[in-house]
Amino acid sequence: MEHEVFVPVQAERLREALADPVRVARAVPGLQQDAGTPPVSGRLKVRVGGHTITYRGTVRVTARDDGSYAVEGDATEARGPGTVKLALALTLTPSEGGTTVTITGTTTADGRVADLPPDAVSATTGRLLNRFVENLAEVPETPQGAAEREPDRETEPEKPEPEIAQEPEAEVEPAPEAEPAALFEEEEPAPPAPSRVNREDAVAEAAHARRTMIGRSAEEVDHAPPRGRYAPVPAPETADARATLRWAAPAAAVALASAIAVTRALRKRR
Repeated sequence: MEHEVFVPVQAERLREALADPVRVARAVPGLQQDAGTPPVSGRLKVRVGGHTITYRGTVRVTARDDGSYAVEGDATEARGPGTVKLALALTLTPSEGGTTVTITGTTTADGRVADLPPDAVSATTGRLLNRFVENLAEVPETPQGAAEREPDRETEPEKPEPEIAQEPEAEVEPAPEAEPAALFEEEEPAPPAPSRVNREDAVAEAAHARRTMIGRSAEEVDHAPPRGRYAPVPAPETADARATLRWAAPAAAVALASAIAVTRALRKRR
């Protein structure tokens, strides 16, 4: 396999990123790191054509004496016996406006990916390599690496703070002294205590008034008509009763007059 990727950054920046395992792990597209594992290890979902395969493995990046980098990795399918092994070499070549990264090596795989079309596998591999190199050029430095390369700043001597002239304190006039209180104050005379006779009369009057009020209340309750929900409901007046009263009075008057006239006629005959 041979593949080339151009990135608009200097080769020195890519070398610094390849030397930092944390930045390499961030550059791998879709890598999900597991807790307690090396930096460049974890799970990776790969989409080949219309299929998605999840691998779990590790990648190692080593610098060579000739300036290139060796990339070795091995992974196994999360749900299957398939495996993938790769041995790649990365060569950084400075060019106008950036750096050209040449990737050469071999990749062996078996399992589900071996049953897929070779063109789809090659297209997926090229896409992953392009995104890996582009992410490697864009990944920011770790705080630890940035602190190591930050030049020591010369500490400037602290400038003495200017002294602020203190204003003289204003004279405070003493408060006028309060007049001394009288040594002996006259006590108010206490009200006279009620006599025993007056107290007994008051108790007797209160008891008589209470008995009178209780008796009146009981009498009123006994003779008063019930009220509220216990009050009797008057019978409803119907229209027939009113109509009967209208003609009953005239009829009674006519009957009475007829009886009087008959009585008088009988008396005259006798």
